Amino acid sequence: MKTILETERLILREIDPEADFEAWAVAFANPETVRYLGVEVMNRQQAWRSMAVNIGHWAIRGYGFMSVIEKATGKWAGRVGPWNPEGWPQPEVGWTLHPDFTGKGYATEAGAACVKYAFETLGWDEVVHVIAPENIGSIKVAEKVGAQYLRTIPNIPGMYDKPCLIYGQTRS
Repeated sequence: MKTILETERLILREIDPEADFEAWAVAFANPETVRYLGVEVMNRQQAWRSMAVNIGHWAIRGYGFMSVIEKATGKWAGRVGPWNPEGWPQPEVGWTLHPDFTGKGYATEAGAACVKYAFETLGWDEVVHVIAPENIGSIKVAEKVGAQYLRTIPNIPGMYDKPCLIYGQTRS
């Protein structure tokens, strides 16, 4: 498995279906994990397809969500990374953590590393974070990684039918 980024407490690497699927399936079966993603809780088959979509995004775009591994335990803690599927407002860095790993600052730590990666490696001039207005935790993470509120969009056609906040920052 190829490590892409490393932080003090985390390894961000390629998604590995063999190593990551069980924890991925548990995370996406949890209502708290998916409540702001515009999807319902997922059964194992849906979680597998979700993982496959994320791996496919890498094949199409050359970047995508990475598996977040907690160094201390070697456990899968979530997925964080650059993301820009068809119909998305613009390229973003997003985060979704397994429920056992929330509240530890991991989204901020991994998110900041991915923003830096987007600017320095991918060459992006701007990074956004698409956030449901009621997702206060993600708003705080976006602000901690240097983003500011930019605008509100009414929805993401075909993907999310509620308003979304766009937070973002430009390359310095």
